[in-house]
Amino acid sequence: MKAVVFYETSNVGMEKIMEVYPRHKQLVDDFSKEKKIIAIGTFANPVADGSMGIFTDKANAEEFIRQDPFVKEGIVAKATIKEWNEILLA
Repeated sequence: MKAVVFYETSNVGMEKIMEVYPRHKQLVDDFSKEKKIIAIGTFANPVADGSMGIFTDKANAEEFIRQDPFVKEGIVAKATIKEWNEILLA
């Protein structure tokens, strides 16, 4: 079963986000190479609405959150994991 992670952004400025972003991006790249993550990105207004990622399973989602510099350094105020029963229509 896939897992979707929702991030709520804390009250930090873009300067702090951009300072931490390269380390976050490296983690995303590592998970992508290992085929643990399917998609990730921000909503249209990331400061207000946050972001989400779709992972191959809950264990990989939990591992990502544990390692993510955005979480460790306080950019993410809250991370929520929801298991997802996907139905592809294409």
